[in-house]
Amino acid sequence: MTKKSIRPPESAAPRRIAVIGAGIAGIACARTLVQAGHRVTVFEKSRGAGGRMATRESEFGGFDHGTQYFTVRDARFEKALATAPGLVRPWSANTVRILDELGRVVASALPPKEAHWVATPGMNALVRLWAQPLAATGQLALETEVMRIEPDKLHAGQWQLQTEGPGADNRVHSGFDTVILAVPSSQAQALLLSSQQAKPLVAELSEVSVAPCWTLMLAFPQAMQPTMAHLGPHWNAARSTHHRIAWLARESSKPGRSPIERWTVQASPEWSERHLEDDVERVKAKLLKAFTEVTGIRAQPPHAAVHRWRYAQTQQPLGKTHAWDAKSRIGACGDWCLGHRVEDGFVSGLEMALEVC
Repeated sequence: MTKKSIRPPESAAPRRIAVIGAGIAGIACARTLVQAGHRVTVFEKSRGAGGRMATRESEFGGFDHGTQYFTVRDARFEKALATAPGLVRPWSANTVRILDELGRVVASALPPKEAHWVATPGMNALVRLWAQPLAATGQLALETEVMRIEPDKLHAGQWQLQTEGPGADNRVHSGFDTVILAVPSSQAQALLLSSQQAKPLVAELSEVSVAPCWTLMLAFPQAMQPTMAHLGPHWNAARSTHHRIAWLARESSKPGRSPIERWTVQASPEWSERHLEDDVERVKAKLLKAFTEVTGIRAQPPHAAVHRWRYAQTQQPLGKTHAWDAKSRIGACGDWCLGHRVEDGFVSGLEMALEVC
């Protein structure tokens, strides 16, 4: 991977740049562009930054219902994490179990030298911390969905964005020299198609494939008894070959979490695809049955909820760190460029920013 250095702000006139999406790729991109002296506005349709680095709160504690953990391999990612001392901590699940269809342990995954890291008190804390300076200066527009990218009607050679949503107090945002799409590839492609812009990017993104994921969240407060440390198996995380379940994690085993026993269960890409439009209660019942089969936990959870991620795990990545159409000055980045890891998203956003700088 080519590593570029950021040119100092005085080497070029500051530009106005729109970043669509406030996941780790979008925020990494925006932070780097601001450090290079550019004026940046980040548009996010959700209520907060984070993307799939998400945490769902409940009366029993939080669930990292998107990204479960991350690894650190790139020196630049490691340096960035050093800006959040104490917020990122190792999770003792670095010997992840591999289960057969009946829930029996058949192996341990990943070499023990590669630590699993989590943000505390929830996975969304890291991106939200990095997004804080942008929010403080009015550069983060939440609950604002970009519906269309079009030529600026008042400033030749620039872009304007049509937006909707509860936070979109200004429906048209104009005067952008560059637009970066830091959203799932299918969403980026759809926005470009509907806007009739950057045809070369549309063609590139059509090669990317990202699978959905149904996630089940369970809480067992009845396990909080003097004679009972926890329910079920002694492992805290596992990959499963069960036809419905791909991943299970005991949320309460992560550092900085509530001690109430909670589990996050992620369905396999294949099962999620087949049942993508199923009724929520039907999905919940099927995944709860599979959870019981795999873990042997037959207690009824007082809390059970599901969440559907339409775009979760990259099956066919772009094969490079980002996509860039120099003619239109529109780019796209995200974990799907390289894979589906948190670090992939960070590196993609960073390299996208360095391209623009």
